[in-house]
Amino acid sequence: MNKTIHTFKAPQTIGPYSQAVEVNGMLFVSGQLGVDPETGKIVPGGIREQTQQVLRNIENILMSAGYTRNEVVKTTVYLKNMDDFKEMNEVYASFYEEKHPARAAIEVVRLPMGALVEIETIAVR
Repeated sequence: MNKTIHTFKAPQTIGPYSQAVEVNGMLFVSGQLGVDPETGKIVPGGIREQTQQVLRNIENILMSAGYTRNEVVKTTVYLKNMDDFKEMNEVYASFYEEKHPARAAIEVVRLPMGALVEIETIAVR
């Protein structure tokens, strides 16, 4: 049975998808942008600030579903510019200090709302 996850502590979706879906002890978190949930806008600054906000949004979704960051097993990072990888990676490393999930990082031509980074996540109990 699928359970849709929704929280106001993360940005509202900008399309026909859920913030996250839980099925059989697995949580699939949709790609998150560096959007402030209160303003609905990309946070000011650069890749560091956007990555921090993305990870806060992911954590808020995880928490609303009863998961922790230690249960994250896989992430996919989409970067507008691979030159931002080092700075994104530094922020990311401080978020996943205990357990490092499997990860892919991919450069893309464009992201919604002009974002610099988007991260999707899978967590397992």
